[in-house]
Amino acid sequence: MYFADRILYIANLTIYKNCCMANVPVTPQKKSKLTLWIVVAMILGIAVGYFVHEYYAVATAKTFSTNINLLTTIFLRLVQMIVAPIVFTTLAVGIAKLGDMKTVGRVGGKAMLWFITASLVSLSLGLLLVNIFKPGVGADIKHTDVAAVNDLLEKSKGFSLQKFVEHVVPRSVIEAMANNEILQLVVFSIFFGIALTAVGKKGEPIINALDSLAHVILKMVGYVMYLAPVGVFGAMAAAIAKNGIGILFTFGKYLGEFYLGLLILWLLLLGVGYLFLKQRLIPLVKRIAAPMGIAFSTASSEAVYPKLVEELERFGCSNKIVSFILPLGYSFNLDGSMMYMTFASMFIAQAFNITGITGDVSQQIIMLLVFLITSKGIAGVPRASLVVVLATGAMFGLPAEGVGLILAIDVFCDMGRTMTNVLGNALATSVVSKWEGELKHSA
Repeated sequence: MYFADRILYIANLTIYKNCCMANVPVTPQKKSKLTLWIVVAMILGIAVGYFVHEYYAVATAKTFSTNINLLTTIFLRLVQMIVAPIVFTTLAVGIAKLGDMKTVGRVGGKAMLWFITASLVSLSLGLLLVNIFKPGVGADIKHTDVAAVNDLLEKSKGFSLQKFVEHVVPRSVIEAMANNEILQLVVFSIFFGIALTAVGKKGEPIINALDSLAHVILKMVGYVMYLAPVGVFGAMAAAIAKNGIGILFTFGKYLGEFYLGLLILWLLLLGVGYLFLKQRLIPLVKRIAAPMGIAFSTASSEAVYPKLVEELERFGCSNKIVSFILPLGYSFNLDGSMMYMTFASMFIAQAFNITGITGDVSQQIIMLLVFLITSKGIAGVPRASLVVVLATGAMFGLPAEGVGLILAIDVFCDMGRTMTNVLGNALATSVVSKWEGELKHSA
């Protein structure tokens, strides 16, 4: 009982400290405090999770993991509550402000050029590194999480061209909002924004109303973010209590090599970003530090979408560019996830000694290109990377049970790839803003 009371005390203290800053103007100091509280929450979560895993029975640890994760669920649901409104209002207004289809096409074309190039680089890097390190060679293939693999198999059965079209094209904007289908909202918002522009002055009151609504929702973002450290604490405590820190050492080689790959990908992304942003790159990274911290600890890109919109606009990116590029990026620019797909697939091929893949470079390149296409079909699906690996890997003879080898540590891999996705989308939005001459000084 005392242990539970201490956890609640820590959570309430975090909320109180952040709420005390509610009326303080936004300054770099305040932002750094949010980042600091997120780091503190991560450390506390790891410590508490380790204590529960080591000193309590397995059943108790699992129950604790489920219950403490409710803190994260509350935070994520509050964020999900405002994702659909912010995507619709900002994107519709952004499209209307862009003015015409020619501008929309130009900006969209630049964004897709970045997305496709970054995806190819990420996939190729994962393929290159897994062939160099060969983490799957000698892996113990006896230990697989059969139940979890079956759950993923159910999700991957509907993976088809038809499902892709259904995922992209909305049949109801209300349904899309209810399910937080970002890509469907993008399609509807683009049509709505273009129509607003086409009706001329009659659409101006609606544009102004949506613009005002977007500012109200962004204000809500600030309130929800006060709970971010609590959500982070719950996520870390749940993950460590359930799996234990020991699992990080058991799969140390796989995790270490994957995170080394992420580090190299970061350097490539930041290097390209510097070519365009120059000295503005460091202020950008500082701006998105808090969203990236939340993304890492909760393994949810959706959790940071509203905050990322806010920080990119404060960095100086044009509102109309942010509202157009960022939602697209969430479906088409998942750099960390892309790298993981080739890395995980080749790991399974090596573990099961599938020479038709491990010894055939042409097959690996074909698999890479297939991933480039199939990865766009299930954005927003939990553990989307593994679902894509299952669905696409079956085309190349990869056994489904191979995913069971990495399921136990997927949450830790997901943290890194989610944070990388956030970095990639922030860079893409900033660079396109610079290309369009819409990058202003920080607010």
